[in-house]
This record gives sequence, C-alpha cells and structure tokens, in this order.
Amino acid sequence: MGETLVEKVESVVSRFSNWLDGYGETSYDHQSFFASNRGRSAKALYYRKPLLGTLAVSPMVFCEVFVPSARTLFWKPQRFPIADAHYAMGFAFLAEVLGAEKYYKRAVHFLEVLQETRCPDHEDYCWGYPFNWETRGGTIKEGTPLITTLPYVYEAFSQVYEIDKDQKWWRIMRSIAQHAFKSYRDFEISPNTATCAYTPALDDPGGVINASAYRACLLTRAALDFSEDQYREVANRNLNFVLASQNADGSWYYSTDNQKDFVDHFHTCFVLKALAKIERLTGDCRCTNAIERGVGYYVRFLFDAQGLPKPFSRAPRLTVYRRELYDYAECINLAILLKGGFPELDGLLSTVVTDLLVRWQKSDGSFRTRQLLFGWDNVPMHRWAQSQLFRSLCFLLYQHLQKSPETGLSCAES
Repeated sequence: MGETLVEKVESVVSRFSNWLDGYGETSYDHQSFFASNRGRSAKALYYRKPLLGTLAVSPMVFCEVFVPSARTLFWKPQRFPIADAHYAMGFAFLAEVLGAEKYYKRAVHFLEVLQETRCPDHEDYCWGYPFNWETRGGTIKEGTPLITTLPYVYEAFSQVYEIDKDQKWWRIMRSIAQHAFKSYRDFEISPNTATCAYTPALDDPGGVINASAYRACLLTRAALDFSEDQYREVANRNLNFVLASQNADGSWYYSTDNQKDFVDHFHTCFVLKALAKIERLTGDCRCTNAIERGVGYYVRFLFDAQGLPKPFSRAPRLTVYRRELYDYAECINLAILLKGGFPELDGLLSTVVTDLLVRWQKSDGSFRTRQLLFGWDNVPMHRWAQSQLFRSLCFLLYQHLQKSPETGLSCAES
C-alpha cells in the first residue's frame, strides 16, 4: 500500500474519530427493526409460518430497503459491547503507532465501559446484546452472554494490557477465559471433536461454525497466556469441528443444522481469521491447509467482477442490498492477517480500501452502512459496522507503520 493511500487512511480515521466524539457511543442497529416486542413477534411468526410471517415482517423489510432511517421509529439507540471492544482495539492501535496519549486514554475509556456493561447475572466477565434477539431457535434474552462477543473483548483487554501492563486488565482476561471455558456446552461429534453452544443456555443446540471457531481461538490464546492445558484441550476439540466442517470446495456453511446452510462474506472471514490466529500461535499445519482452501474459495466466490465484496455466495433468502460495510471491514482484517501469503488477496485488499475511501465515508466522517438496490443506508450503527471498520483501518495503519504485520505462520516457519 503506497504512502499516499496510507496518508488517506490516516485522514479518514482522524475524521471518523472526530465524528465519534460528536455523535456519541450509542446508536441504532441492524436489528432495531426487530428488537421491540412487536418486531420480534413478527420475526418469530416468519420462522414458524413463512407465508403468513412474510406479511408480518414486510413493513420492516420495506423500510430497511427503501427508508432505512425509519428504524428510529421501531427501537432506541443503545450501547453495544462488541462495538466498544472494537473501538478500544482501534484506539490502542493508534496509541501504539502515533504515540498520542489521547488515543491510549480513549482505549482505556472503552475498557472501563466494558467493565460496567458486563452481563450482571454471571460470576465471570461476559457480554452479549442489549436487546432481545429473535432467532430461528427462539428468543435470546437481553444480557445473555455470546461466545461470538467474548473473543473481541478479550483481545481488547489484552491489547491495552500489552501497552500499560495494568494487572486489572490481566485479571479480567483470566475471568473471560474462565467463562469461555466452563459456561458453553460441548456437543461431541467424535472422541476428539466437539461443537460448542452459542450461549450458555441449556437448550442451545450448538452447530454454528463461527461460534466454535471463536471459542477455539480465544481458548488457544488463553492457554498460552495462562499456561492452562485444559483450555487447550477444549480449544482443540472445537478446532477439530471447524476443520471437519469445511466443505469440499473450501467454504463453510453458517451452521451444520441443515437449515442455515448459507455462505456469506463476513462469517467466512470470521472463521478464516480464527484459523489464521490459531496458526500463528501454534503453527498447526491443519490450519494452514484449511486456510489455503478457504481463501481459494473466498477470493473466487465472495468478490464480484470489480474485486469488491459480495454479501453471499450462497444466500439464505432474497438479498435486498448490494454491498455491506461489515464485509469491507472483515475483508480488510483478514487480508492484513494473511498479508504476503496470498497475492490475489493482497490485490483485493488494495481494491477494497480504495473503493472504501472513495465511496463509503460521508461528509460528517461516519461511514455508509449498506449500498442498497437503490441508494444507500446512511444510518450509522456502531455494531454494524462503524466500529469494525474503524478497527480494521487502524490495524491497517499499525501494520504499515510498524512494518511488522500480524501474519500467520506457515508450516515451514512453525
């Protein structure tokens, strides 16, 4: 990435940071249309009786496609722990490469917020969503811990700990690891393979592939941080499930439940990122092989003819938008992690960043959320995916300015 582009990214990040100062740390969300009791009831009906449910959800879908700002009529702005974690990491990257005390203080601020917003009914530190989330399997109640949120928060505390060595961050990391280890059920597939639950709920069926990838990654890291072999044993069982679930073409379905067999952009990135981090920590050649196959699929089927992210290669339903900010954020993250290992992916990174800088940042400094079939969704949503993109661009600056990218190990290097 040339110096001119780096300077542009630095300017974009600075403008976004100024916007965040003025806009505040709460926002509407992708799920705002369905977070109320009425919205959840309509969504639940859609899952139970698709034809009748389609009529019930059609007003929300219409607004999502044609009047995105109408989400303000359906729910309220909220704070999202997963966004706070991404903002903490982004500002920590800036603190490391630019040396400004203000960025370190912003990172610490978001960690302090995370301390305050943990799930209150659990012994160890954990986080979830601040709304009742209606899913195909039922309602996940507000404040239910999610294994898909924990790794980001763990990484945020770890990143700031590396800067200031404050032991309170270390203690919280240990608590997060303990929660991840003991609070999510494993479902044995074979003696050495298990899928984990998405939540601690006793009726959680498991089977979501990115959930097991997240837990495997977190516990692999925690096993090394705290010299805990029991963490590594559980991580390996979940990792084996992720590896065994890879399709012959290199892709992963969202779940192995034979219902959610779609393949989308950012969930593919989630799985590949987890494998890349595990590979870097352990040198596991099985991860190397899965990454090679997964990236092969990813670059062939999840980008369009312009080299820009496609939301789906195998869609679960009619897609009502063309492009997704979340896909851009996760594409950048993945490409940086694997930089230098896949020339085609390196080229796509440049294309994606260039398009992002040209078309996606608004005059106020925030980013567009989606390119719709007609026009744009310009409602800024911290979880979807203002914070993720901010973190990815800060990571890009860190990688370039530090000259030491967080890339994976190959088998030859392990």
